[in-house]
Amino acid sequence: MKPESAIAPRYWVMIATLGFVWGGTFLMVELALRGITPFWLAAGRIGFAGILLSAIWGIRGFRLFEDRSDWTSVTLIALLSTALPFLLLSWGLQYVTSGFAGVSMGAIPLMILPLAHVFVAGEQMGPRRAIGTLLGFVGILILIGGKAFDSSGSELETLGRLACLSAAACYSCSSILTRRLPPVDSLGLAAVLMLIGAVAIIPVAWIVEGPLPQTLDQETLFWVAILGLIPTAGANLLRVLVVRGAGPVFMSLTNYQVPVWSVALGAVILNEPLPSSLFYALALIIGGVAISQYKSLSKFFHR
Repeated sequence: MKPESAIAPRYWVMIATLGFVWGGTFLMVELALRGITPFWLAAGRIGFAGILLSAIWGIRGFRLFEDRSDWTSVTLIALLSTALPFLLLSWGLQYVTSGFAGVSMGAIPLMILPLAHVFVAGEQMGPRRAIGTLLGFVGILILIGGKAFDSSGSELETLGRLACLSAAACYSCSSILTRRLPPVDSLGLAAVLMLIGAVAIIPVAWIVEGPLPQTLDQETLFWVAILGLIPTAGANLLRVLVVRGAGPVFMSLTNYQVPVWSVALGAVILNEPLPSSLFYALALIIGGVAISQYKSLSKFFHR
């Protein structure tokens, strides 16, 4: 990550926007799942986003790499940032609440810190970051075990929780790989990631869930379009810009907000339960991230 003084104000605005948008995504996914199967939902939002971003990218001349190319890394990033986590979240949200999914995203900074320590120059993890990481992982254990909080009551609830946390791990790895890419056009990269993700996910959806239903109600189509436009196309473009411009550790600050927004929106709109263990997990995860990234936060609040 750049020194805090070198991070432009626009990146703070971007992560604030991403926190709210991604915090509300899990709610929208739950609403969409009332009318479409999980794998086809993931395929629909990725495909929609890919077409939209590609159209804009085409106007700019379809330029991607500025110097040397690295298609192996781009393909892996696409699978880890779109196809795989979207599948995991869409499937997992059948068995856990949107609030749980949002809180699980709070684990992303704690996963990024040790990865960045090893793979990103200038992101070494000192004692403060190590303490914060350990504290946050205690929160993750609370989320996985026991009655982190009520969901559908399905016997697959534990697997649903693990699916959400696995999605967080995918996002963490993709952020590190994105940072390590050679110089690229950010819009082009966002479009290519969506296109590769769509190519990977559509056959999986067809094999697992059969052909896409011929008729979908208007409400379902509305939510698929919104998911493709805002938290997929728009937010992933912002994510690429932040990771490339300010680094993956700074990008992980987004996850201070995601659990708060997801829990609040789920409780207000879907009347999801708010057991005390959820708040314990949320406090530990956010506390761990706050300790590990104290300097970035203090710089923000003293602007």
